[in-house]
Amino acid sequence: MSQKKIIGRVEKVDFPDWNIFGIDAKIDTGAYTSSLHCHEIELDSEKQNVTFFLFDPSHPEFEQTRFGSPVHDIRSIRSSNGLAEERIIIKTALSIIGEKYTAELSLTDRSEMRYPVLLGRKFIKGRFIVDVSKKYIG
Repeated sequence: MSQKKIIGRVEKVDFPDWNIFGIDAKIDTGAYTSSLHCHEIELDSEKQNVTFFLFDPSHPEFEQTRFGSPVHDIRSIRSSNGLAEERIIIKTALSIIGEKYTAELSLTDRSEMRYPVLLGRKFIKGRFIVDVSKKYIG
C-alpha cells in the first residue's frame, strides 16, 4: 500500500477532462460524498446522461460551456443543512497535488458555499491525511 499524502483543509484541484485547472476545493472529513458546484443540471429522459454548467456566472472560472457526463448514480444525499435531496452522481478525473484520481461527485448548487468543490471522506479515505492547520499544501 502506498503512503498517504498530506493535504490541507483547502487545496487546488484540476478537472483535466474538462480543461479546468486550479479550482479551490474544501477538504471535508464531515461529508461522505464529494460535490461539485453546477447549475442548469439537466438529466436526459432515460436518466443515462446529464448536462450542466460548471460553477455559475459570478464565479471567476465560469465559462458559458455546457458540460456532459454519463450518470453514475442518483442517490439521496443529506446536505449541510440536514435536508436530504436526490442528486445526480458522476465520475470524472480529478487531479490534486500532482496525482490523478477518479472522483465520484454529486452535482449541486453550491453558490451559497465558499468553495465550488467539496471533497468528502469517500474520496479522501485511504489516500490522504488532512492537516487542518494548513491550506494549499500541494
